[in-house]
Amino acid sequence: MARIVVLGAGFAGLWAAIGAARKRDEIGADSDIEIRLIDRNPYHNIRVRNYEADLSEVALPLPQLLDPIGVSHGIGEVETIDPARREISLVTSGGEETLAYDRLVLALGSEVMRPDIPGLAGHAFDVDTYAAALHLEDHLVSLGRSAPSPGRSTVVVVGAGFTGIEVAAEMPDRLTRAGITGSRRVILVDPNPAVGATIGAHARPVIETALASLDVETRLGVRVASVEAAGMHLGSGEFIPAQTVIWCAGMRASQLAGNFASARDRLGRLLVDPFMRVADVPGVFAAGDIASSVVDGLHPTVMSCQFARPMGRFAGHNVVADLAGMPMLPLRIDWYVTVLDLGGWGALYTEGWDREVRATGAAAKATKQTINCKRIYPPLGGSKDELFAAAAPTVQAPPPTYGTPRR
Repeated sequence: MARIVVLGAGFAGLWAAIGAARKRDEIGADSDIEIRLIDRNPYHNIRVRNYEADLSEVALPLPQLLDPIGVSHGIGEVETIDPARREISLVTSGGEETLAYDRLVLALGSEVMRPDIPGLAGHAFDVDTYAAALHLEDHLVSLGRSAPSPGRSTVVVVGAGFTGIEVAAEMPDRLTRAGITGSRRVILVDPNPAVGATIGAHARPVIETALASLDVETRLGVRVASVEAAGMHLGSGEFIPAQTVIWCAGMRASQLAGNFASARDRLGRLLVDPFMRVADVPGVFAAGDIASSVVDGLHPTVMSCQFARPMGRFAGHNVVADLAGMPMLPLRIDWYVTVLDLGGWGALYTEGWDREVRATGAAAKATKQTINCKRIYPPLGGSKDELFAAAAPTVQAPPPTYGTPRR
């Protein structure tokens, strides 16, 4: 029996596994092809919701999603990948294991970059993983139950990109929920001279207006010098007393991409062709944040679930087609949108690679909630037919917008 291994259970990995099972079922090869998914966790994390206060529905058990479609799954930490031998070295609860494959789908995602800043590793939180998000939430709840003390009511968010802005904008409501009321401070720190430096000139005034209305302070054009339990030292010489520092400054592809001699981009992503194949590595496909593919003849994919999900579906379809000697399908995505959550102020919806503003405030918030709570979720009823229908190798239409932009 031939074996397809999918590494990673994020947006790309989950949909690659379901997409592969769908294609396997379509060609009647259930008894000929084994599909096995490996992840360090027994769940699929709706990672883009980790900044929210309510984390009750952001970790979906893998058996609920994979058992109905005959995909086996295991928990393990990938140590190395040997593409020449087609073997994966894992560390599991039973010790070290070696897993052989005939075809491989790399969907190991990305991770937040943590530079060697004194005190950062020991004193900063993040929302990169479900476990990290739970750790931050427990910390905020604990602060809410404690007596007033210096820095208790101050949160510093480092990184004014998408994640950092969403974390900072959500924080006033999260502090209230945690019982931290009265005088509070939320401070957004970034070395760039403007908030949302990579988000574009059209969107930036909206973001600035929203943050101002939420009383989020900024420290721009400055770097972090060190972090300690009592607060943060900036390169400007300022010390900010704060018991909560959240690191959101930049992402990079899984370092396991380095197991391959193939070309990588500045984010460490493996370059893949329209069929999701890794260049010059037979039998290996990649999707999601660990891969970069030009999707419209000009623009490479972005590290987001908007691209990871279709990349995964196409990779799953194609890895089975390749194994069976059948034609594969090229991925092409002709549209790009961003929907940025701005907390109690609302949200921001842009269209196109120039990020033209199409909706703001409550109208954009409705779109954001549709995406976060419905659109990016797999079917949860345990129906094989529903899971297979959702995994068809197609590209969804852009999400709906409501109303007109708020200026």
